[in-house]
Amino acid sequence: MGNPYFSFKQFTVYHDRCAMKVGVDGVLLGAWTNVKNTNQILDIGTGTGLIALMLAQRSNLMIDAIDIDSNAVKQASENFKLSPWSNRVKVTEISLQDFAKSTNERYDLIVSNPPYFVNSLKTPTEERSLARHTDTLTHEELIMNALVLLKPTGRISIILPVKEALQCQDYALSKGLFCIRQVNVIPKPNAVAKRILLEFSLDLLEKEVAELVIEGDQRHQYSKEFCLLVKEFYLKL
Repeated sequence: MGNPYFSFKQFTVYHDRCAMKVGVDGVLLGAWTNVKNTNQILDIGTGTGLIALMLAQRSNLMIDAIDIDSNAVKQASENFKLSPWSNRVKVTEISLQDFAKSTNERYDLIVSNPPYFVNSLKTPTEERSLARHTDTLTHEELIMNALVLLKPTGRISIILPVKEALQCQDYALSKGLFCIRQVNVIPKPNAVAKRILLEFSLDLLEKEVAELVIEGDQRHQYSKEFCLLVKEFYLKL
């Protein structure tokens, strides 16, 4: 059994009751997301609460988090209470679809590390399948409901595997949502990108495209760019 928690510089995330553990994808999104000109944030599919906590550390903002998995909601709630920002971060057990119908809140920033497996073999546990597969939240549903919850000047930040990210960009564009920042995440030199970080806006701005290599030729020998991005979080950087 792995360690039931992951310690960062300013907070600890327990993940023993969550289907999806603390991972690089969430850390990348939490560190990369632009929090400038933002008052209120929504974290969709919060899981452990990792991304919400990272954004709380990086700002003085109010953050709402939602998830449909009751175990994840309980664990995220406990992680929030243990953090220095318990008065600014809250989690609710609800689907995005129901949340979009029931709330009057509108957000400057919406973040999500969403399910990404489409039409693929399910995992043995229901919770892990919920967290990894798009059956309960397709990327089209994510975009459509996020648009309902987004302020006219707001932004959406997500991370997806390459194929799904490109498809998501195309769908978002068809709904009037423009990709204004894109980072192709490459695991090591001379490898192909495995993930893409995306930022969307209702305003058509010049798109920024960049690459981020995570490791050097040796495992756990992190690149300068990756270290610079996550140095405020990882204990050993």
